[in-house]
Amino acid sequence: MIQTAQDMKTYRDRIHQALENKFLRKALDNFASSYKVSRAKAFEGIDLEALRHQLADGKDQALTHLESLFQQFKAKAEAAGAVVHLAATAEEANEIIARIASDNGVHAIIKSKSMTAEEIHLNDHLEAEGFKVTETDLGEWIIQLRHEGPSHMVMPAIHLSRHQVGGLFSDVTGKPVDLEDIDRMVKVARKELRPVFLAADMGVSGANFAIAETGTLGLITNEGNARLTTTLPRVHVALVGLEKLAPDLETALRILKILPKNATGQALTSYVTWITGAVECAASPTGRKNLHIVFLDNGRLELARDPVFSEALRCIRCGACSNVCPVYGKVGGHALGHVYIGAIGLILTYFYHGKDNARAIVHNCLNCQACKSVCPVNIDLPYLIKKVYENILKDEGARPAKNVLLSLVMKNRKLFHTMLRMASSLQKPMVKKDAAVLRHLPFVFGKTQEFRTLPAFAEKPFREQWPSLRPHIPNPSYRVALFGGCVVDFVSPEQAVSLVKLLTAHHVQMEYPMEQSCCGLPAMMMAETETAVEVAVQNLQALDSQAYDYILVLCASCGSHLKEGYSRLLASKPELAEKLRRMQSRLMDFSSFMVNVLKVTPDAFVQSHTEVAYHSPCHLCRGLGVTREPRELLGTAGLNYIPCADEDVCCGFGGSYSLEFPEISAEILRQKLDHVDATGAQVLVTDCPGCVLQLRGGMNKRGSSVQVRHIAEVVAANLKSL
Repeated sequence: MIQTAQDMKTYRDRIHQALENKFLRKALDNFASSYKVSRAKAFEGIDLEALRHQLADGKDQALTHLESLFQQFKAKAEAAGAVVHLAATAEEANEIIARIASDNGVHAIIKSKSMTAEEIHLNDHLEAEGFKVTETDLGEWIIQLRHEGPSHMVMPAIHLSRHQVGGLFSDVTGKPVDLEDIDRMVKVARKELRPVFLAADMGVSGANFAIAETGTLGLITNEGNARLTTTLPRVHVALVGLEKLAPDLETALRILKILPKNATGQALTSYVTWITGAVECAASPTGRKNLHIVFLDNGRLELARDPVFSEALRCIRCGACSNVCPVYGKVGGHALGHVYIGAIGLILTYFYHGKDNARAIVHNCLNCQACKSVCPVNIDLPYLIKKVYENILKDEGARPAKNVLLSLVMKNRKLFHTMLRMASSLQKPMVKKDAAVLRHLPFVFGKTQEFRTLPAFAEKPFREQWPSLRPHIPNPSYRVALFGGCVVDFVSPEQAVSLVKLLTAHHVQMEYPMEQSCCGLPAMMMAETETAVEVAVQNLQALDSQAYDYILVLCASCGSHLKEGYSRLLASKPELAEKLRRMQSRLMDFSSFMVNVLKVTPDAFVQSHTEVAYHSPCHLCRGLGVTREPRELLGTAGLNYIPCADEDVCCGFGGSYSLEFPEISAEILRQKLDHVDATGAQVLVTDCPGCVLQLRGGMNKRGSSVQVRHIAEVVAANLKSL
């Protein structure tokens, strides 16, 4: 039985253990790099976005009438000779399958890979009932022998080295195994499993889809074991989640078109199997297969009716959310899931396995949006993870003290800003002279934050500098407002000062609405939705002016939250819909404004050809969908942009994430900086003040000569004199 940490202390211990596994990190890094390339190649020439929307819409439509689809499937499948069951709970599904085995005199059972079977802990139940159960998928067989759960939904044994597997096979066979010969190990597995296939009385499989109009099951696999499992034994039991119901073949084929490509970068899996009814079977006394199809509810029908969480049932189990997750890449699936792994696992665990198993793991999300960007059915995974955390807080009836304090402060803009000014004064004994960083960290941080330096608060926030900086431009080409956000305003006002310089040079009148506050993303990340709504309303009022042609952001996280997060937060306030639409239609990041609106040219800049590497902030490249403009702007501004490995992978900051999980944050940052060092660039540029904080802190700790700058700073530095 899988044991997941129930509290943060135990969970942190497991994270430490995972981070000490160097093989695990190397294996996951190698796979993540190759996956990106193979996935991109697999989708060449395909309108992926259109296909994703088709799949999502189709899934949503099916979810609204799962019960009628089930009845349609049941009628068709039973007419073809199958027996169809509906299990309300995991326990009932286990009992049904065990009863089928008992009624048919079954002794030996073989299984093909099924996450639904993992969900209900089917093996444990069958073995407790006295049946011999053998997994036949190579990865599943390996972890069964090790008494482990899967560490990935598609590649369950990805966490193991060939030496570990070879040693295991040697123990199983009692013979030495060449630890360097992977092909030979596969042959050993085949030799051990072949007699098991032939002796089995019953085969258990899952299904990727169940087609209601024909009563057909569809399975897509890369190993022949699934086909042998469904054909050789006289009894076949298919365990299928209700969400796998598809109305027709066309819908199933759309899933088939995208699933292998998104899961492993394959055009198609090795085997596609279609099963309709009880087919001929020589091993059966009746000459026909004894086919039972067990549909599992286990909360799915209730979940399908949930206005927020129903989209989690769109999941087609491709595992891509793990493939691109920077946290998964450092700690693996046994630390980032319970049964279901990765981002979707942080959500489904709560519904299928309870809050106790979800309580600790649900914190482990950077909100980098990588999972959302590759999800083939457009599940807003980061948002749902935070909503699960909110549900857990409600279930437990107690909010952490940090949540209470954050909510109290952020609802009151004047109090919030007063406290930030006080922090600027109180920090003075800790500030390193001439470096604008803390020379030693406050006691509350301990040693966990020593992987980077932390910046000092600015002596004078931007809002206090603004009256003397505000330009007065007659007949400006544009009038824009800056939404600064907390870090630009109180930590890095030089970024906003650079923007003033650039806009003034291009005849743009800038304004800084003084009633603006934090964007509210920190409150959203801590599941303080009520506070996030109040802050959103405050900012919407502050930015609502007919005088602005554009509202600019220097912080990608703020921009993404204002553009997308506010739409969710304010959906229940129709009276604000027009203000929200007006604000969002004018919102634009700095680079896009410079390139697409001002259309700046090289003539305005000194062509210094300084070599710069670039880090693409998560909420810029994925949240706002901006990728071309920053790189183009660097070239226009006379800088020599040098491509860097994994530019769009998170830097590990994630706001409060780096405080809560500093060990993971430090490891993600280390890899990011290693990639930058490999370019030989003199400057590292990014579009987010939070990323600047993290990257600059890491470079400082290394004693590196590489400067870390906001893109507005490096562009302004190359501006020709007026």
